[in-house]
Amino acid sequence: MEGHPERLRVVRTLLENGFSVRDEGIYLNDIEVPIVRIAKSAGVDRRTVDETIRMVENSPELKTLFSNLRSAGMSLRGVAKQLGLGVVEIVVQDPHRPGILAGASQLFSELGISIRQALVDDPELAPEPKLVLIGDKAVPGEIVPRLLKIEGVTRVSVY
Repeated sequence: MEGHPERLRVVRTLLENGFSVRDEGIYLNDIEVPIVRIAKSAGVDRRTVDETIRMVENSPELKTLFSNLRSAGMSLRGVAKQLGLGVVEIVVQDPHRPGILAGASQLFSELGISIRQALVDDPELAPEPKLVLIGDKAVPGEIVPRLLKIEGVTRVSVY
C-alpha cells in the first residue's frame, strides 16, 4: 500500500471495526456493509474502497487475513452508567508489558466487583491504547491509587 495512503485509510477502517472482505464485499460478521459507508468513514471515495477490495482479494496473504476478520462484539462502555455498571479506563506506558490486566482484575476481585467486560485496544492500531474494565457495579475512587501502583500504569479514569 506504499504510495496509496487512501487505501491505507480504508484498511485501517476495516481493521478498527472488525470488517471482513470476502465475495467482493465488506461484511460486519454476516451483514454486508455498503461500500459507500466505508468510503465515507475512511474519508475516501467509493472507487478507492473498490480498489482496496480488489487488492485484498488478489493477495493470498491479505485475503486470508481479511476474510477471517470478525467484530469483537458489543461494548457496554457507552451504556454502563444507565445499567449501573462501573467503568475504569487504564493507560499504560508500554502496552506490551505483561501483568497489567491481571493486576487490575485482582484489584476488582478484592473489592468484590465482577468484571462484565474487558476491552483492550490493539497497540498496533490505537495511538494511545487503553484497557477498559467494566464492572458489575460502581467502582469506588479508592481503586485509582491502587491501580496506579501497578507497574507501567500511567493514568486511570473511573466513570
